[in-house]
Amino acid sequence: MRVLLVTQYFYPENFKSNDIAFELTKRGYEVTVLTGIPNYPSGSFYKDYGVFRNRKQIINGVHIYRALLFSRGRGTGVRLALNYFSWAFFASIRAAILARSKKFDAILVHEPSPITQGIPAFIVKRILHIPMYFWILDLWPESLISAGGVTNKYVLNFFTHIVQSVYRNSDKILISSRGFKESILEKGDYGSKIVYFPNWAEDIFLEKVNFQLPLLPEGFTIMFAGNIGEAQDFENIMQCALLLKNEDQIKFIFVGDGRKRIWVEEFVEKYKLTNTVYTSGRFSIEEMPAFFERANVMLLSLKDELIFNLTVPAKLQAYMAAGKPIAGMISGEGQKIINDSQCGYATNAGDYVGLADIILRLKNMDEDTRKVLGRNGREYYKRYFEMNQCIDHLCNILQGGD
Repeated sequence: MRVLLVTQYFYPENFKSNDIAFELTKRGYEVTVLTGIPNYPSGSFYKDYGVFRNRKQIINGVHIYRALLFSRGRGTGVRLALNYFSWAFFASIRAAILARSKKFDAILVHEPSPITQGIPAFIVKRILHIPMYFWILDLWPESLISAGGVTNKYVLNFFTHIVQSVYRNSDKILISSRGFKESILEKGDYGSKIVYFPNWAEDIFLEKVNFQLPLLPEGFTIMFAGNIGEAQDFENIMQCALLLKNEDQIKFIFVGDGRKRIWVEEFVEKYKLTNTVYTSGRFSIEEMPAFFERANVMLLSLKDELIFNLTVPAKLQAYMAAGKPIAGMISGEGQKIINDSQCGYATNAGDYVGLADIILRLKNMDEDTRKVLGRNGREYYKRYFEMNQCIDHLCNILQGGD
């Protein structure tokens, strides 16, 4: 079966689109990827990639075409808009060329954001008259409101029309969180198209790896791994750290990078939290299991916004696969999974006092009980989120099933 995977983000960027393309290829599918020039999350083009470099590649049997785009830069509103629309424009041209030069049996769209990734896929569908499967990992236009602060009704109506067009032309709408269903149904009668298709973690999180870690503080370690951005509610995370400042053994370690990292570091200096909070920077996915092994508790948080209450952050599956107890400051679907799996404890989004209480509870708990929480998470992960099961499900969808 010949599959066109349309996504703005692909290897060497770290997204689930990589797993999809490489795993489907291993299973005998012929996979072509229409993507962009890698620039996430740094904001600038990766080394060895650019306008005239590596625009067309074959990696692990996957044929890759990279459409032009403006890089993200610092991720400001104007620059992000240029990034999103430039890729949609140039990818649409490339999509039309591909549709006339190659044969495909199905289109799969990987959409962490923005919704405009559906436009090139729609063009291929119209030319070749083949099914299009749209995997939603970020709701629009809700994301514009919650993460982007956009309130202009004309802008929101414009994107709502794009969303409705994408949903209408999708043969199946795959949702990474059951909470997304309500939002989708508000935009039209798409109930028969919706299929629950959750995120997964890389298999490496199920294994022990050898990696020389940078110097990390001793003590009871609360680790956050991933994007240090607006959505993750670092304002309230830092208030929690401030509350626990005098708990000498409690150490917060933030592994990752993002728009809020400088703000976090300035907060640390201002409130003299240098013995409590540490930022270690960004590391490759292959190195992350070694960091997780060093942690006592993993930290999960999202702001108290409707869209985030409907979202299940992908890092939750990685935390669970690693077998670590979780302290959550998150509402909605994320909190429900933590509670259902009994892999840790969660308080509502924005409740930094409740988060501090959870951290103290976990710290004062005996190690064997914490290990039980971690094992619960791993077993739940294997039951519902393991990658091979998810790819099996995807293969069934591509073959016309549910």
